[in-house]
Amino acid sequence: MKILRFLFFFCSFGATLMFQTVEHGFPNQPSALAYDPQLQLMAIGTKSGAIKVYGAPGVEFTGLHKDTAAVTQIHFLSGQGRILSLLDDNSLHLWEIGGKEGHSYLEEVRSFSLPGRPGIESTSATRVTVLLLKLNLDLLCVGTEGGGVHFLQLPTFSLLDRSLFHDEVMQSAPEEYKCGKSLGPVEALQEHPQQAEKILIGYSRGLVVLWDLNTRHVDNLFLGKQQLESLVWERSGNTFVSSHSDGGYLVWTVNSSTPCTHQPTTSTIPYGPFPCKAVNKILWRTTETGCVNLIFIPLLRAPLVLLSGGMPRASYGDRHCLTILQDSTHVTLDFTSRVIDFFTVHCIDQEKEYDDPTSLVVLLEEELVVIDLATPGWPTIPSPYLAPLHSSAITCSYHISNVPSKLWERIITAGQSQSDWPICGGRSVAPESKQKELLLTGHEDGTVRFWDASGVSLQPLYKLSTANIFQTDCDHNDSLTQAGEEEWPPFRKVGCFDPYSDDPRLGIQKICLCKYSGKLVVAGTAGQVIVMYLSDEKSDHMIDVATVDLLQDREGFTWKGHDRLPPKTGSVVFAPGFQPVVLVQCIPPAAVTAVTLHAEWNLIAFGTSHGFGLFDYHRRDVSCLFSRCTLHPNDSLAMEGPLSRVKSLKKSLRQSFRRIRKSRVSGKKRAVQEANAQLAEQDAEMAPVQRRIEARSADDSLSGVVRCLCFADTFLRDGTHHGPTMWAGTNSGSVYAYALEVPSQEKFSEQSVEAVLGKEIQLMHRAPVVSIAVLDGRGNPLPEPYEVSRDLAKAPDMQGSHSVLIASEEQFKVFMLPKVSAKTKFKLTAHEGCRVRKVALVTFTSVSSEEYCENGLVCLTNLGDIHVFSVPALRPQVRYDCIRKEDISGIASCVFTKTGQGFYLISPSEYERFSLSARVITEPLCQVDVDRLHDLTVLRYSKLSHCLHLQFEHNEVFSCVIKICSSKYLQARMKLPVRWFVARRKHFILGPVARQGVLQHYTHCLKSTPAVTLLQT
Repeated sequence: MKILRFLFFFCSFGATLMFQTVEHGFPNQPSALAYDPQLQLMAIGTKSGAIKVYGAPGVEFTGLHKDTAAVTQIHFLSGQGRILSLLDDNSLHLWEIGGKEGHSYLEEVRSFSLPGRPGIESTSATRVTVLLLKLNLDLLCVGTEGGGVHFLQLPTFSLLDRSLFHDEVMQSAPEEYKCGKSLGPVEALQEHPQQAEKILIGYSRGLVVLWDLNTRHVDNLFLGKQQLESLVWERSGNTFVSSHSDGGYLVWTVNSSTPCTHQPTTSTIPYGPFPCKAVNKILWRTTETGCVNLIFIPLLRAPLVLLSGGMPRASYGDRHCLTILQDSTHVTLDFTSRVIDFFTVHCIDQEKEYDDPTSLVVLLEEELVVIDLATPGWPTIPSPYLAPLHSSAITCSYHISNVPSKLWERIITAGQSQSDWPICGGRSVAPESKQKELLLTGHEDGTVRFWDASGVSLQPLYKLSTANIFQTDCDHNDSLTQAGEEEWPPFRKVGCFDPYSDDPRLGIQKICLCKYSGKLVVAGTAGQVIVMYLSDEKSDHMIDVATVDLLQDREGFTWKGHDRLPPKTGSVVFAPGFQPVVLVQCIPPAAVTAVTLHAEWNLIAFGTSHGFGLFDYHRRDVSCLFSRCTLHPNDSLAMEGPLSRVKSLKKSLRQSFRRIRKSRVSGKKRAVQEANAQLAEQDAEMAPVQRRIEARSADDSLSGVVRCLCFADTFLRDGTHHGPTMWAGTNSGSVYAYALEVPSQEKFSEQSVEAVLGKEIQLMHRAPVVSIAVLDGRGNPLPEPYEVSRDLAKAPDMQGSHSVLIASEEQFKVFMLPKVSAKTKFKLTAHEGCRVRKVALVTFTSVSSEEYCENGLVCLTNLGDIHVFSVPALRPQVRYDCIRKEDISGIASCVFTKTGQGFYLISPSEYERFSLSARVITEPLCQVDVDRLHDLTVLRYSKLSHCLHLQFEHNEVFSCVIKICSSKYLQARMKLPVRWFVARRKHFILGPVARQGVLQHYTHCLKSTPAVTLLQT
């Protein structure tokens, strides 16, 4: 039976060699943005070379370029499930969404680098500045820093021999424009919305050219005088808009009778007349009803203008803004981080007359903001994913598995309501999670955020703020402040990223939540410990305050740190959700290093660098307090006075006597020692080599730090009577066990809790105690409060001998209770040369049988690797490389779940989630339906299309094509009605580029009919 159990351990742990991971949060250092309006997918590129594709919640793809280079541009081949990326090393890459085993994935299929121009050695001349994908998706226009425009055939990346350079454009320019500086790099490329054979080319100098691809001729010249930043067409193609470096934008009218336009139709500098920063990007969207005024009456059909930048250089040059203009409505969205890019979700049907945008999506350096353009006031839409975890710096995290449905619903009710998310492409095919999971994050600004960690999308549920409990000099109103009517510019604060904390003392250090009673304990940087109850109603009440002196009037101590946070006096209004009922203030107000809660006993325990305390939050009076100071007398940082000098003298004398005793060893004893040493060397050849571990000094200034606390119902006084106990572990390797006298529920209000020291353990090498856990007679961890009383877990074994598992930074050790005799141990530092940083007891469930499970001890070391041990035997089972050993913050932020998963910060804004259990794996399984044409047919006819000269000007030929395409056979294969071809008749009567697209995309359907003969004559 023992052999079978060991084999199961090997199989249950060894089955997870894949070490599955998934990322949560906002991508670190985003650099590019793209949107596919047909598939309704969004892509974000990062400076590390990653491409992340998002759709509906749960739909995520991630691709990583082979070379670590920043992604500067991303473009979707709309509707094809293909993505084109440009890196800062001037390379182009083509990605495809493929399918495998019922779900989609992202893979790179092709790459290309633009060759240099003959006779020009400088590589900057061919450095790509802008990309344009034609609507028929067969041609890529590439603008370069040298002013040239090159054309690539897609998806083969074949360079066509039709590049456009400066000299060809300047032939059509007026004489006064030819002299002076060159045109500069190509800054913008835009395809004509109605005539696919024409593109708009904008040069840095300000010149804009309407170029005909068929005739290779300049149709129109627009002589701008300011440095060009971006271009955008109006939907009809009669006008376009250009933005410039002086903070203004120009509206130009396209007139075939005027080949050269010297002046724009209108010129606007929104924040002039003073010098302004450049307008980096501008969008011009037409609307059918116009904007809606304050009394909800639709106004005239004014265009919606969106532009980034353009702020007054002297006054607001450091602001990150995006301006929305429509008729007399002017809103300046003020962000706390730089604007990377933005786009609108609008109508793309060519038969429609207006764009009618519904949403504005803005990618910022630290967050993603979505604005609802269809609702009066243009409110923000909460994001179901990509929420900025680091809106305020994360200081701690806490995970809860198997959340009860009642608590889940109450938290969602107290949180923010969700709106329709505009990016909803694809569908998730991952099995729905059988249980709900919560991830709580504490932040530097005193907030606690609740996240839905049940699936791939880490969705924000509820935000709790503790700042309104204290008196501070700052306003902690989280609502978006609206600009006054007379203020100019009309700023509106948008987004939740706020890197600056109002008061660092508000920072959350520890969190503990009882999922069955809805009671929450939050501890902070200034020694504040707050007990909260979950309420569904709004409340207005006073907060009880209790102060505990952890020094116990010890003399010679001087606190040189920050002051405590003064609580508010009088009643405070609290919204529905978690509401504080009592505040326990530790003195000195040092940061809380450990906290635990036992809701069934109405007790909390907390610890700092000076000691630990126990508090009955049901009675809430001073008599309910118990505390103990853990400071060492030689603590150089905490103690000042003669005591430290006396202790140092005693230590010196003790060490001198020890050296004298060692030098007086007799010759006989030396011989015995030598014989023993020889035997030890022989045994060492058989046993594994262990490192020598030196004992740590008791004079460590941080020896009094309380590292862990726990409650347990176990045997402490004798082996026949069990009862409530509290355990505390310190940085000096000391463990304190207290027996508690907890009154029955009927007498909670009458009697107070009493604590008596039962055991005190001192580890040999004084290594810091990381974790303490009590095991029952079967070696299983004790259940949580209320689990047994509510029949949610099996009752612990109280017949056999209990044991306590103490994990230090160097080793794991199991002691039998109540005698506290060592049973087994594993010296991790001696065997592996690493130190323990995080420890958790995890339940591993069998993949084949849900009823069978075993417990394991999971630990994360300072080298970033994860070790799994059996419990209570402490046999090593498996080891994984998880986190880079240089990533100290990632190791410090790691938190384990009870089901074999873990979270750690891979950047300030991203969690990486890993799965150790083969049964509990969270991965993005999703599917995107892509109606992509066959690449083989495209490649087969790509060379042929270069030399064919097709003419469709005759109506007979066009009618023949329509008849063929309207046949039932082709309709069944192409799934396209006749009106589709009629609406796109212009594609059949255009020049070489359009004819090339006809062959590439439709010949595979036409080649089986006599029309091919007609087409190739």
